Amino acid sequence: MTFFLAALGVLGVAASGPIMAATAAPALAIAFWRNFLGGVVMGVPAGLTRRQEFRRLTTSDVKWSAIAGLALALHFACFITALQLTSVAAATALVCLQSAWIAVFNLFRGIRSAPQVLVGLGLALGGVVVISGFDLQLSSEAIIGDVLAVVGGAMAGIYTVAGSKVRRTLSTGTYTTLCYGICSGILLVMCLVSGQSLVGFPPEAWIGILAVTAVAQLMGHTVFNYLLATLSPLVVSMIILLEIPGAAILAAVFLHEALPWGTYLGLALIMAGLAVVVLFQNRSVHRRMRKGSASSVRPSARPPE
Repeated sequence: MTFFLAALGVLGVAASGPIMAATAAPALAIAFWRNFLGGVVMGVPAGLTRRQEFRRLTTSDVKWSAIAGLALALHFACFITALQLTSVAAATALVCLQSAWIAVFNLFRGIRSAPQVLVGLGLALGGVVVISGFDLQLSSEAIIGDVLAVVGGAMAGIYTVAGSKVRRTLSTGTYTTLCYGICSGILLVMCLVSGQSLVGFPPEAWIGILAVTAVAQLMGHTVFNYLLATLSPLVVSMIILLEIPGAAILAAVFLHEALPWGTYLGLALIMAGLAVVVLFQNRSVHRRMRKGSASSVRPSARPPE
């Protein structure tokens, strides 16, 4: 079942970039509607079946959900804007650096990592340099898109780590209702402040918004939020790496996106580097868990799904 859900999630997030790149609507508006609609779809059943869980929300639950919602809003703002400035393949690969960012966050928190993790980070960084170098030959807009995608990846890393903390105690429905709701509220304010319209789009744009909500938001993000209850953030990030070739293939087939050979080299370096980061970082986590005593591990208070 876990394998099936992971495959479904990868398909959902891989389709995210091509769909949003083809949707003729402002970036913040696309982000708002996919989170608002996703929050409604998840919130209605959660509100009916999880009332007691909502009443038992702790300060920690709300805090980490708010952090996840804010990070998700900034992630979407950066990523969708990047899709309008650079290629789908480059933007997707750079935003998938979230697993590298998680490893960097761990280093700043004093959590030791295997030397191989640093090698993997170096490979991934090399891939970023290669992609950016070729994008620099295309246009200055492409470079801005690359930078936004990298920032979006950092926000995705924060979103994943914060979400894993909340999912220890909250069910998928309750957490996604809070996270998507907070995220859509922040994006609504961003739309109003920036003057981006939320309505008045052609029918094709609304079809794109509905499609990205169903495929990417519900079938992608929500599935991975569910998997965070049983898999570590780094393992989930490892699975999400498949989004990189998936998005590149879908963009080539449906958007006829042709890329310089160097971009494909950069994609390969990023995937290889991130695979090394996740693999050896996860081994380090398991070693630390084995060293800890069984009595020091608190049982999960998360209610059954």
